[in-house]
Amino acid sequence: MSPTAAIILIVVVLIVIAAILFGIRAMRRKQLQNTFGPEYDRVVADSGSRTEGEKELREREKRHASLELKPLSPEAQATYSANWEEVQIQFVDDPQQAVTAADELVTRLIAERGYPTGEYDDRLADLSVEHARTLEHYRHAHEISQRNTAGEAGTEDLRQALVHYRALFADLLGTNPVSSTTTTPESTSTASSSDHAATGTPAPAPRTAADDSPARDTSR
Repeated sequence: MSPTAAIILIVVVLIVIAAILFGIRAMRRKQLQNTFGPEYDRVVADSGSRTEGEKELREREKRHASLELKPLSPEAQATYSANWEEVQIQFVDDPQQAVTAADELVTRLIAERGYPTGEYDDRLADLSVEHARTLEHYRHAHEISQRNTAGEAGTEDLRQALVHYRALFADLLGTNPVSSTTTTPESTSTASSSDHAATGTPAPAPRTAADDSPARDTSR
């Protein structure tokens, strides 16, 4: 083989290897994007580079693979659904306490599924592998819950927090925790169309002065 032919062959081999490596990298990137959805873009942006962001996401997958996750039994699902319904009913009279109860219930469900519940950021990272589509709901709910603790959240904020918590709660539960037939008249009259899109059923609104009139049905 002439020196020129040998050089050409080497160049061709290097091009093929580069193409294979590029294809593998593109395939891994696509897999990460499919797994993490919007979380992929968030992590890449926060990391400052695509390489560092993808490294972080692969580390999340490794940690997630080491967890001993378990599905809920039908009995546990029913219990959690009943607990969530109690939170929704509680919201009518005490929105602040209901949001606190929702946060505690979601945390308990996260633990029941087998996720660690230590640091909040670690919790987000672990959940992002299988629950990326509802992770932003959890972020919004947590932020409002912190403002609620500080006494800085309004009633509408608290209602939105409950909607956000329910999105993650349903995702972890594997089913809608409250059917549309069990929503209260207050929730039906005040929930926005965006709440329907997010969770399937509207969250309850706080009691108003009109609700305490003699004509109000108190059999509930």
